[in-house]
Amino acid sequence: MLKEIEQLLLLQDRDQKIKMFKAQLETIPFEQERLDRSVAAKSSAFDQIRQRSRDVEVQRKMLELDAQSRRDSITKYKTQQYQTRKNDEFQAIGQEIRRFEQEIERIEDHEIELMEQTEQFQKETVYAELELKSAKRQSELQQADLKKKESTLGEHLRQAEIEREQLAQGLDPDLIFQYTRLFAVKGGNAVVPVEHEFCMGCHMKNTSALVHRAKLGREIVHCEQCGRILYHPD
Repeated sequence: MLKEIEQLLLLQDRDQKIKMFKAQLETIPFEQERLDRSVAAKSSAFDQIRQRSRDVEVQRKMLELDAQSRRDSITKYKTQQYQTRKNDEFQAIGQEIRRFEQEIERIEDHEIELMEQTEQFQKETVYAELELKSAKRQSELQQADLKKKESTLGEHLRQAEIEREQLAQGLDPDLIFQYTRLFAVKGGNAVVPVEHEFCMGCHMKNTSALVHRAKLGREIVHCEQCGRILYHPD
């Protein structure tokens, strides 16, 4: 095999690794953002449930005040009722007392409903808090793993770039230019084998004469269809 081809294959291997390391590094911020969103969603759910529980408690306390206000009114009306000597006035006060008593009954029924809601919200709040704490713990562990992964990938990338620079030394600048352009436009496969007269990059057939030249290994040969640099695996 032509020495330049051997060097290009090694160069291509490092370039493919560099491409892979960079692609993996690019995913890390998205993974970190996904973890942050997950924790934020759990936190938002916890805050919403807790706020709903507080709102229900405020409503219940307001109902207690409303009920107490009506009880105070009933007490006043009963005092007036005992003091009056007029039958129609006595009856009218009695109707007001009954009206307030009915309102108190409705308020108390509503209070019971709110108390049941409060109990349910308390259970949901406890569950949501546990979910939030669990999400935070998982996020911290995974964020630490991502930091470690980022550091490891960064080191691998730097090493591959150093090796790539060393491998590129001594190669003809025009050949490096051709290879670099092909690597960029051909999905990271600039130098490929030819098997049974077929280019393993585009899978198109080449002429027997061109394949023979590639097999001889005396010159740089390009695929007649896609332009990739060809070599014979034998």
